[in-house]
Amino acid sequence: MMSSNDNLNCCKIKKFEEIFMPNSDKKTETVLTVGVDIRNIGKERTGDEVVFLELVRQFAEQESEIKFLLFTDIVDEEVLKIIAEKMRIVGKNNFQIISLGKSSATQKQKKAVGKFAWNLWVLPNYLRKNPLDIYHTQYITPFFVSRNIKIVSHIHDVSFKVFKQFIKWSDLFFLNILIPFSIRRADKIIAVSEFTKQEIEKYYPQAVGKIEVVYNAIACDKEVSDNKEGIKIDRIKTKYNLPEKFIYYIGTLQPRKNVAMLIEAYAKIREKLSDFKLVIAGNKKAHNFDKKIDEVMKKYNLSEDEVRFIGFVDYEDKMSVYSLANVLVNPSFYEGFGITPLEAMKEGTPVLISDIPAHREVYQEAGLYFNPHSLDDLQNKLYTVCVDQELRTKLVNRGLSRSGFFSWKKSAEKMLKIYKSKI
Repeated sequence: MMSSNDNLNCCKIKKFEEIFMPNSDKKTETVLTVGVDIRNIGKERTGDEVVFLELVRQFAEQESEIKFLLFTDIVDEEVLKIIAEKMRIVGKNNFQIISLGKSSATQKQKKAVGKFAWNLWVLPNYLRKNPLDIYHTQYITPFFVSRNIKIVSHIHDVSFKVFKQFIKWSDLFFLNILIPFSIRRADKIIAVSEFTKQEIEKYYPQAVGKIEVVYNAIACDKEVSDNKEGIKIDRIKTKYNLPEKFIYYIGTLQPRKNVAMLIEAYAKIREKLSDFKLVIAGNKKAHNFDKKIDEVMKKYNLSEDEVRFIGFVDYEDKMSVYSLANVLVNPSFYEGFGITPLEAMKEGTPVLISDIPAHREVYQEAGLYFNPHSLDDLQNKLYTVCVDQELRTKLVNRGLSRSGFFSWKKSAEKMLKIYKSKI
């Protein structure tokens, strides 16, 4: 028997389809029904949101045989409309958004649903009544789902195993319980690089034989005609308060991202680079914010003009901001792939990146590397890449060449092949 909440959800889904999927009542022949977890889309996340957004876009452009059910806990219909437009699925008969959530829930309840009830009850309950062939999620797989439903889990990195000291004990507790369960339950695991595959197998031997590598790629969403480019650039500069010359970082502000050392390196060379500012894009209020960032700002008496925290950069603006930067720096201690340097390379911006295995695999000779544990190495190379024009030109040319190796089209084609193999 269907509960009142189920009725409410069904009504919301039907209403959403009537407004945004006008042709959804037409029958289409399908080979497979694939569910995709899109909960992070529309929530101002970074890499993991980009990955699933770009994959869905490519699925919509390439595939007509598979029926895609896109699962989210967002219930606001205006937000759902924006998400549908962003994913470019409006009018696509084989795409349907399934909204599983409670609009009347408090913020605390919504967080609880997102962390526990979604995988423990909300989604499994739906799938029992509405089975599909494949469900594709990230990290944590749903509980008590029929083995007839094949589970694909996308794992971006296992930094929580390598840098435990940077993870809250409560988060670590649940990760240590849920990730091994999810690895065992998954029929296929997607790693974003060969390095990540090796790391998963190292910490979770039960994953051996299940892993496929599907590389991340570049979010090329700078859809502006040439005659309007100047107008857009001026608007971007104003919107994000961007200086004429700046060193750029974009990403989360968690401790493993090593942003505090980047700020300190800038502080030590700012007098020699008096016309350069440091611009940091990322949410200071987000989960697991690195408190050392504020400590370094205070220690060197850095002003808000010298180091500009511009918050979240809208998806459609991201590539334009890269094009305005003089250099992109990714000082991370650990990455599974690292998308942002690739995006900067595509825009002809030189990149300075930490010398870690994932960066070496992805970027090869296209970036300038530094030791992420050496402040001296970072500050010296940061100064050099800002002033050495010959080096900058070499990095730009190598970056443009390397960025062409990766595309979401190729990544989506590989994912579709995995789906069609029926795992």
